[in-house]
Amino acid sequence: MEVRKITVIGTGYVGLVSGTCFAEIGHEVTCCDINEEKISLLRQGNMPIYEPGLKELVHKNVSEKRLYFTSNIAKAIQAADIIYIAVGTPMSQTGEADLTFVKQVAKTIGENLNGYKVIVTKSTVPVGTGRLVASLIRTHSQSSQPFDIVSNPEFLREGVAIQDTMNMERAIIGASSEKAFQIIAEVHKPFNTKIVQTSVETAEMIKYAANAFLATKLSFINDIANICERVGADVTKVSEGIGLDKRIGHQFLQAGVGFGGSCFPKDTAALHHIAKTYGYDFKLIDAVIETNFNQRVFFVEKVEAALGSLQGKIISVLGLSFKPNTDDMRYAPSLDVIPLLREKGAIVKAYDPIAIEEAKKHIGYQCTYFEDLYETIENADACVILTDWSEIKELDLVKVKSLLRKPIIIDGRNLFDLNTMHEHDFMYVSIGRPVVRTKTPIQDAI
Repeated sequence: MEVRKITVIGTGYVGLVSGTCFAEIGHEVTCCDINEEKISLLRQGNMPIYEPGLKELVHKNVSEKRLYFTSNIAKAIQAADIIYIAVGTPMSQTGEADLTFVKQVAKTIGENLNGYKVIVTKSTVPVGTGRLVASLIRTHSQSSQPFDIVSNPEFLREGVAIQDTMNMERAIIGASSEKAFQIIAEVHKPFNTKIVQTSVETAEMIKYAANAFLATKLSFINDIANICERVGADVTKVSEGIGLDKRIGHQFLQAGVGFGGSCFPKDTAALHHIAKTYGYDFKLIDAVIETNFNQRVFFVEKVEAALGSLQGKIISVLGLSFKPNTDDMRYAPSLDVIPLLREKGAIVKAYDPIAIEEAKKHIGYQCTYFEDLYETIENADACVILTDWSEIKELDLVKVKSLLRKPIIIDGRNLFDLNTMHEHDFMYVSIGRPVVRTKTPIQDAI
């Protein structure tokens, strides 16, 4: 394998994980960012994000002199053979992807182009961004140095991002030339993955199509769950039954309080905007987005139905991040559920094993934060579950019942068996399953 000098611009989840893994397979990698504070933290060995195993892998590759961090982006560009663009593309007010950071990077690359380089977009971007990046580089380049454009979208799952990179299912490489394709394909060979060669535009569309399809599966099963509740069926068994069909598969068929994170919400919105821009009415994606938001509203209605009025009621919220094993709060269900509970007069106590500091930036002090799981539950009128952390899955139900004012759990992740909750004499409200009632009636509105 030829060792390449790779510069990764952007040190968020995608950039930091990808750069570290490229170093791990033997390349010389420089991760850079305009945020000098973030670079300073990384140089000190402190991670700006929580991702299992990342800190150890960064330390290893820094000590073995394959991984470097800098805020001198110009110098990093000039030293590289391959430049990865891994900056954020957040959702704008109109729903389209905001390409401000991508454009800034393209301009900087153009200003510092000093020889042939392969410019790779790792960020999730709309179709046509590759052409835009190429145009901006040419506009801002002081010379006629050659370069090629590649779209190489990521498919990382937060919480297992390193595993997903080192054992990637596929590498989509949309290249503007055969030479660029061969270079990026060679970089990916140590990952022992299926390599798919496409045009730049096709690669850009693959990323959006993949995320939109998975989001559709989640919204579909949540709609099925809502019907199950009305007809007395159990959505977990429905999911199991349909998931055994190989054409459907069992993944992303877990009913819950709705999807969040850095990808599905903004990518479905961006795909909707792309379709609208090109004159196509994408009704299915509209329904996916609407179902996902409604699921959070319905969940709060479940809490209110279980307790009657929420005015002055103490609610224990377990889990703040959008999924376990990450501190990522982007579009997390808690960001909608907690304000809705507060609007109805509830007093909220909140727990998360990792994401409290990040949650404070988004939720502020609409709730009281606790680092101890059982202290969060103590003296609450009901317990609400939003994230399926292992600590929450392993709750001591006997202890929980002794701490709650009323034995009421409203579970947005379907963590517990219905028979188990009946045996422990809880009122247990989950998603798409029959309500479990206490043997001794409690004052509730369901």
